[in-house]
Amino acid sequence: MKTPDRKTVSQLEALPNIGKAISKDLRLIGVEYPQELIGKNAFQLYHLLCNKKSQRIDHCVIDVFMSVIHYMEGGSAQPWWMFTEKRKLIIKENDLDKT
Repeated sequence: MKTPDRKTVSQLEALPNIGKAISKDLRLIGVEYPQELIGKNAFQLYHLLCNKKSQRIDHCVIDVFMSVIHYMEGGSAQPWWMFTEKRKLIIKENDLDKT
């Protein structure tokens, strides 16, 4: 798994779980650089992306966003699917079934 230096990484594609498609999606919603992910909310990014694309995107994208935000905020690099249960719990606890 990719583990670049959080302080100096400049390309979204260098981040764990981020390839060409997700980096393109992040740019579409205004995230150009990895450091811009710090302090972001994965659910808000997801909603921005759905609105920008005028379609509902697979919920797994939230997991990817959660994983990369976690990494940029100092967490360990983990596969995106490690965040699926956390996403489901957040949705359930906050009654976000329409997410």
